[in-house]
Amino acid sequence: MTRPASGRESLPYRPCVGLMLLNARGDVFVAQRLDMPSDAWQMPQGGIDPGESVRAAGLRELREEIGTDDAEILAESEDWFRYDIPDALIGKLWGGKYRGQEQKWLVLRFTGTDADIDLETEEPEFSRWKWVDIEHLPDLIVPFKRSLYVELVTRFRPLARALADADPTG
Repeated sequence: MTRPASGRESLPYRPCVGLMLLNARGDVFVAQRLDMPSDAWQMPQGGIDPGESVRAAGLRELREEIGTDDAEILAESEDWFRYDIPDALIGKLWGGKYRGQEQKWLVLRFTGTDADIDLETEEPEFSRWKWVDIEHLPDLIVPFKRSLYVELVTRFRPLARALADADPTG
């Protein structure tokens, strides 16, 4: 018996920006979503508004999600990265309009202090946060995003390591 088509193929990807925020030690900011009962963590990310640049969207999302934009953009991915959400989530996320996300990724150096991070934003998305070694990112993410995070670690590891090597407290 063949399975009915989910309609996924007819749906577009949501334009989005992802943010790899690095501290002075080269560790990566991750947070746990309020709406996810699992122990899955993620880096901040969010939609790009019509007419908005990737970089402007990234700094806006940082402010909206973690209460600060104390960061310097170090790099922007050349490529767009895509991931599909599981069939069970289609119709529940983003008004059912998208099959997943198409993302540009920014790597940012955090210029504030941990005290500047405030998850109690106007529309909170996260319940808690922490800094993690870049090598542990793929182990923390939901399975449907894991291959994306593996690729991000491969691409951006040199930037994280350069910060770690330059950290005088290292």
